[in-house]
Amino acid sequence: MPKRRANGEGNIRKRKDGRWEGRYTVGRDPETGKAIIKNVLGKTQAEVKEKLKKAIEENVGIDYGRSKTYTVGSWLEVWMENYAKVKLRPSTFKTSQGFLKTTSSRRSAAFRWQT
Repeated sequence: MPKRRANGEGNIRKRKDGRWEGRYTVGRDPETGKAIIKNVLGKTQAEVKEKLKKAIEENVGIDYGRSKTYTVGSWLEVWMENYAKVKLRPSTFKTSQGFLKTTSSRRSAAFRWQT
């Protein structure tokens, strides 16, 4: 009998092509109510288990249900706070944030994502 995974941990399966796939839910689409599913792939089950755990941790602060309402500028601000702040040194983050506010957000603030 296969092992059970807890709620919120996603699921792992072996595909027909021999690769392993991990799937997880990141939220719900506010218009349709359907679940928004993301996946990760790997050569081994252990590799997928690690990638899946990391992907779920990274997506905790992101509201994918609002993805259609984001402008490029507002998404860059969310990305800076949730992704870049964790991975960059403080001085690099501060420089990047200043660059984002002065240049790219002016030009790209009005553009919306096309889905």
